Amino acid sequence: MKNKIKEYRERKNFSQGKLAELCNVSRQTINAIENNKYDPSLQLAFDIAKTLGVTVDHLFSGDGGEDQ
Repeated sequence: MKNKIKEYRERKNFSQGKLAELCNVSRQTINAIENNKYDPSLQLAFDIAKTLGVTVDHLFSGDGGEDQ
């Protein structure tokens, strides 16, 4: 599942560590999600989206393609 977490995280000037801290996960978890090596739970996806101030559908796209 392609995601834009890094893009939105950088807009907020958050490090991976800061985002991880705010979402109560490890920095390694955020890194793995950003690199499409791990799909977050639904709850974690919502937590990340809320922390970054966007909706889940802005962060994730299931087709791996560009936004429509």
